[in-house]
Amino acid sequence: MSASPFRLLCRSSETRARRGEVSTRHGTFQTPVFMPVGTQATVKGVTPAQLTELGAQIVLANTYHMFVRPGHELIRQFGGLHRFMGWDRPILTDSGGFQIFSLRDLAKTTEQGATFQSHLDGSKLFLGPEEAVAVQEALGSDIMMALDTCIPYPASYAEAEAATALTSRWAKRCRTVQPDNGQLLFGIVQGGMYPDLRTRSAEEMMEIGFNGYAIGGVSVGEPTALMREITAHTAALLPEDYPRYLMGVGTPEDLVESVALGVDMFDCVMPTRNARNGMLFTTSGRVVIKNAQYSADQGPVDEDCDCYTCCNFSRAYLRHLYMAKEILSSTLNTIHNLHFFTNLMADMRRAIEEDSFARFRGTFYGKRA
Repeated sequence: MSASPFRLLCRSSETRARRGEVSTRHGTFQTPVFMPVGTQATVKGVTPAQLTELGAQIVLANTYHMFVRPGHELIRQFGGLHRFMGWDRPILTDSGGFQIFSLRDLAKTTEQGATFQSHLDGSKLFLGPEEAVAVQEALGSDIMMALDTCIPYPASYAEAEAATALTSRWAKRCRTVQPDNGQLLFGIVQGGMYPDLRTRSAEEMMEIGFNGYAIGGVSVGEPTALMREITAHTAALLPEDYPRYLMGVGTPEDLVESVALGVDMFDCVMPTRNARNGMLFTTSGRVVIKNAQYSADQGPVDEDCDCYTCCNFSRAYLRHLYMAKEILSSTLNTIHNLHFFTNLMADMRRAIEEDSFARFRGTFYGKRA
């Protein structure tokens, strides 16, 4: 096994929730943690300074998009992503595997890797396990992800089995070329919606040995109940003393339930994308700010929120900005949503420390009733 950057601080006696910290080249972050998504070396709508003020500890950037534009070698010339984007805290880069999945009409996957057309200009590109690690090394991220093959839903058992086996072979190749420079490498457990394949994949990932383990291939169209069932099954297989990362999830409810299952790390575009589309998260549920009922509403988005947006602006003003298509709409909405997500994670960390996670979960749902 590779060295673990994870330190377990305490755990819930009522659930599998746990409180820990992960050490990286650019600092230590506290878990459970939500990572805002900065696909193109920016979290849309906010500055790095605002992210810091919001309590973001680590952000995610996208290997595929950096590879296509502006190019990883250019970013290397700047000393890596941290200097390029003006962010001095940890960065996790995904492997590009999800883009191979989402752009599969433009891609052809073989044993060697994926050949695909750029979504920008149609040029032919190749990304294999070795290339994925090399690109992430150039980007200088703190946590790199092994290249995987994401399985669609639904998928036959034979399709899922073949893709899972390919993910393991690719993972082994990624591990072989992991640089000895302090960058961490996480393996990704696949297996579709088949528990036995998830078990096999987890065992193979642990045999290869990584610095952390991710649960991939969920939230790809399956019912929520099935997603949580697979998450529970897979999380229980992963080693206690390594970080566990649930990729691409999700809603506030998904975060609470997955933390209860022992997951440490999360990312999702939902808070930022929904902010730009006028959907705001609050302690009592979701607010669609374009609705006419808010046109003269003088109250804040969330009475229980102390973010910059809620302390200074009314629902009526936020609706006006959104309807007028003003840039400030995206910024203020994003500040609120990211504050909601980072605060939710901080509240969960506190509840685990106080061993009151079950009460926290009850209160969380009670406010949304």
